[in-house]
Amino acid sequence: MDLLLEPSSWALLAIIGLMAGFIDAVAGGGGLLSIPALLTMGVSPHMALATNKLAACFSSSMAAYTYYKQRLFSPILWYHAFIATFIGAVVGTLVVSIIDKQSLEKWLPLIIIAIAIYTLLQPNAMGCKNCDIPTKPKPKVIQWLQGLILGFYDGFAGPGVGAFWTVSSTGLHKVPLLYSLGLARAMTFTSNLTSLIIFFAMGKVHLAIGLAMGTCMMVGSYIGAHSAIKFGQPFIRPIFITMILLIAAQLAWSAWV
Repeated sequence: MDLLLEPSSWALLAIIGLMAGFIDAVAGGGGLLSIPALLTMGVSPHMALATNKLAACFSSSMAAYTYYKQRLFSPILWYHAFIATFIGAVVGTLVVSIIDKQSLEKWLPLIIIAIAIYTLLQPNAMGCKNCDIPTKPKPKVIQWLQGLILGFYDGFAGPGVGAFWTVSSTGLHKVPLLYSLGLARAMTFTSNLTSLIIFFAMGKVHLAIGLAMGTCMMVGSYIGAHSAIKFGQPFIRPIFITMILLIAAQLAWSAWV
């Protein structure tokens, strides 16, 4: 695709990339900013989704690395989840090309709104005093189920997957919020990279735009991850809830209006 952007358009993509990366590291949902921005610049819908995967890889890798360096994520404890997420993302990315997504698109906003309500009403939804720092691998069956389902979902659709990872990890594994965020960022990087490789093979990625936006998202992600670690749940919770409500609203508008 031969797409020439004005300097002002590149500047706007840079600013949006910074904001999207920050949001992704704290709560997930940066695609709510980056994908519409790419569409506005004249990138076709399929290429916008694929190019956003490239940019998102920069963001999620930086956030995952930051949480890892702060000892809030240990890859060796989650290798079953890594494998399951990879397999799920491969299947989801391939299936999306042959399956009608309309039914999912209509139900998805309701699912995400339910997560927001659960997070608001359930004090332990984003961590609890009784949550334990993980020191040994969690049950393999749970890791595989979680990884396959959420990996497939990210490859198939994607919106809100970071929220799904964060809330489900806190509930299933009983780990503190920052550890759930570390796991969420690592697994979304896995599914993003897997989908990206497939999209590359299909020739759907705009490399220059993806690299430029991805670099900015990486900077924003670095700032966001450090902010989340420094300020904790009081800082994360309102951003998390706001983002998933905005994601739900955007999806509802697209599917029903």
